[in-house]
Amino acid sequence: MELPPLVIQTAGSLVAIIALAGLAWWLKLGGSPTLTTSDDVRRAAGEVADGFTPVAESRDSAGRAALARDGAGRIMVIKRHGNRFAGRILGPDAAANLWRDQGKTALEVDCGEARFGKVFLDLPDAQTWAEAINRVNGPRDA
Repeated sequence: MELPPLVIQTAGSLVAIIALAGLAWWLKLGGSPTLTTSDDVRRAAGEVADGFTPVAESRDSAGRAALARDGAGRIMVIKRHGNRFAGRILGPDAAANLWRDQGKTALEVDCGEARFGKVFLDLPDAQTWAEAINRVNGPRDA
């Protein structure tokens, strides 16, 4: 019995896909990184902006996002993007809104850049961070 070429090609493709998935698993590639420690936040912030050294940080309860403030008062929002982290230093277009639901307070951060999107964080100190973020776009002294 002779197999049609399409069946052989499909079987070969399936074997190759399984082999590549096994190789990726063996090399521990991919996955879903989380921000579980202050060191994780510092490392992610340093990758986003060279020289950004957080003096204060707050992580989302699930480890998907974080906020960090450096010694100069700049605030950075960090979020998971695929299997890496992306972030933005917040400027005058940034805004923060609090969401209260069933006794929990969550923070929505809009960095003012449509392509980056809004970031939702479940933080214990959401009110404090919202006030700090909304001061970024406040009046400046001359």
